[in-house]
Amino acid sequence: MPSNLPADTMRPPTRRSLMFWVALLYFSEGLPLGLFFDLFPVHMRQAGVGTADIGLLSLLGLAWTVKFLWAPLVDAWRGHRLWMAAANAGMACVLAALAWQPEALSAGASWPWVLLAAFTVLSATNDIATDGYTIELLRKDQYGVANGLRIGFYRVGMLAAGGMLVAAGWLGTPGQPAWGAAYGLGAVLMLLNGSMVLMAPPQPPRPPRVAGAAAKEWSALKAQPLWLLALGLVLAGLLWPVLGPVGKAAGWAPVMAVSGTWWFKGAVPVGLMMLGASLMVVAARHPRAQALAEGPVFGAWVGLLARPGMLAVLAFILLFKLGDAAMGFMVKPFWVDAGFTPAQIGLVSVNVGLGLSIAGGLAGGWYVDRAGIFKGLWVLGLAQALSNLAYAWAAWQVPHTEPGMQVSAYYQGVVYAASALESFTGGLGTGAFLAFLMGITSKQRATTEYAILSSIFAFSRAVAGWAGGLGVEQMGYGAFFLLTFFLSFPAYALLPAVRRMLDGDPPR
Repeated sequence: MPSNLPADTMRPPTRRSLMFWVALLYFSEGLPLGLFFDLFPVHMRQAGVGTADIGLLSLLGLAWTVKFLWAPLVDAWRGHRLWMAAANAGMACVLAALAWQPEALSAGASWPWVLLAAFTVLSATNDIATDGYTIELLRKDQYGVANGLRIGFYRVGMLAAGGMLVAAGWLGTPGQPAWGAAYGLGAVLMLLNGSMVLMAPPQPPRPPRVAGAAAKEWSALKAQPLWLLALGLVLAGLLWPVLGPVGKAAGWAPVMAVSGTWWFKGAVPVGLMMLGASLMVVAARHPRAQALAEGPVFGAWVGLLARPGMLAVLAFILLFKLGDAAMGFMVKPFWVDAGFTPAQIGLVSVNVGLGLSIAGGLAGGWYVDRAGIFKGLWVLGLAQALSNLAYAWAAWQVPHTEPGMQVSAYYQGVVYAASALESFTGGLGTGAFLAFLMGITSKQRATTEYAILSSIFAFSRAVAGWAGGLGVEQMGYGAFFLLTFFLSFPAYALLPAVRRMLDGDPPR
């Protein structure tokens, strides 16, 4: 008997096909990040752009940090496959424009910078839609394997961007890489990704939003200006790093005089964001905040922060990978100071490390699906912390080497072993952590809530990296790496709150 149901509703996607789409989507999410951090800076430097100007490029990456601001728009308009396809098509257009005139990046023109800014916003939008779509499509018992694939293919996407660097060299001449061809290849790959996304399974339906929710939300917001103050403080902290480079470019003497101090670079922005977050918690727990609960923008914030035990869970998000993030940012400087060559660092720490982190992510996902998210967090988190001890041992074993001196085979083996352990266990911990973030996200607001939670984690990673530089400067590598082992455990005191949140299983 014929049916009026759409074909994709009659035949729901199998587990195997779902995992194929997870792999494809996160390859598409990792590729733009690899282009931004690998291809663009190398091209600019090779074209003669100064290091200060290349440093300004990193400020465009703030789009990935503040993506929660427009996540409600993606969530409200739905059609996540269209968002992802459009974002990939937009990034392809940016790369096509750069392929057409690659020399513009070194000619001092302003339009390439506008294109690069658009590229980061489009990439962040693709991240928002991809994360929300994946959470809505998967069941909770599929998060482990899905996150293993996610970690692996995200890194494969970043590695593909490195392949475009190789292509630029192969297709060009010595001293004159074919940057136009590399950008053209990237544009074709982006278009292919966007076309395939349109064939992904449809999103599950969800109840319609309350009519007039946006208008009611803004009316209620006028009576609660504390929300706007809190958001303003958070944004001020996020954008604070821009002030130093802008002040230098504009010649503002007061800013230039203090822009290099630790409190200007770290304490002020962190303080602003923490104050803003605290005020947001106060605002979310005010009785009148319920008037915002159905709103498309602040409703997700109210829903998250008003949950019992959520403050402890947010603290857990900030702390779980604190030790790993604080050490991770200092690993490459340690290799350099230990006397390793760029080729050795690239081969072992980057390429071999990539393969091991993929294997760790897959193994961690497999374990989480069988043991559960909660057990996966503390068991795999412990394994993640042990790698910090290995690097502490390596730092004490390997003497500081002057440039040009060879590193002995013994010392090479010690550092290679520490690197292998760190890459594999880092993948284990990340697989469990991402499954946890998905597990506490409501499917009704998956896009916005996950963007908020991932932004909180990105904030902790940035702060840990900043503090890591100060720690090594004051303590040395060995003592600081040992300290990061102990920094991995304050999060364990919050595990009871995490278990209650996971066992409570809020409506999805």
